[in-house]
Amino acid sequence: MNKFFSKLKYIIVPVIVGGIVGIIISSFIDYDNLSKPFLSPPKIAFPIVWTILYILMGFSYGILSEKNLVDSKTKFIYYLQLGINALWSIFFFVLKCRLFAFIWILLLDIVVIFMIVNFYKKDKKAGLIQIPYLIWILFASYLNLGVYLLNK
Repeated sequence: MNKFFSKLKYIIVPVIVGGIVGIIISSFIDYDNLSKPFLSPPKIAFPIVWTILYILMGFSYGILSEKNLVDSKTKFIYYLQLGINALWSIFFFVLKCRLFAFIWILLLDIVVIFMIVNFYKKDKKAGLIQIPYLIWILFASYLNLGVYLLNK
């Protein structure tokens, strides 16, 4: 049971960050009122996908932590991407700065690529677990740009 709680602590951090952001932006979400690009998923898909991705983020970081493979660079990249991720939602939904949010998510794309490479060099499984996250944020980048262009 102690091992279970040890692994759970790594998952809780990104899930809590995502939950807090979700609460902050909930009254500002205007997704239904936006013109959306081709392939835009239904609104219900976002909390489901993000919860899974936050769990995978924590699980991956936990693999490295439990093997004592987290150095200051790894920790910095991990928490940097988590912070950039959280702020994107504020820029996009609360502040309605859709063009700035697009530029911001491109920064997230780059930092996540660095994170994946860093994780992969330390533990292949920890790096590969982040591939769905990268795919999703690349897709989110497309959606962000599409929303900006269709609603400016």
